[in-house]
Amino acid sequence: RVGLDRGAAKDAMAGFTAGKALSANQLEFINLVVDHLTAHGVMDPAQLYESPFTDIAARGADDLFDPAQVDELVSRLEAVKSTALAA
Repeated sequence: RVGLDRGAAKDAMAGFTAGKALSANQLEFINLVVDHLTAHGVMDPAQLYESPFTDIAARGADDLFDPAQVDELVSRLEAVKSTALAA
C-alpha cells in the first residue's frame, strides 16, 4: 500500500484540528497521525494506542482528547480508509 500525499494527509486531519486550541502534545500526536498516513495511506484506529503514540501519551488518544474528540479522530481515520479502498 502506498502512502497518502502529505497534503492529503494534512487535509484529512484539518477538519479535526480546525477551531480547536490544541496543546503541543495534541499537535504532536496529530502530526504523528499525518506522518503515518503519509507513509502508509491508512491507519487502524487501534494504532492510536500503540507506540509511537503512547510515547507522547501513555494511554494514547484517551490521554489527550475527550471521548467525543477521540470518536471524531477515529471517524476521520475510517473515512480515509474507505476513500483509499474505493480508489
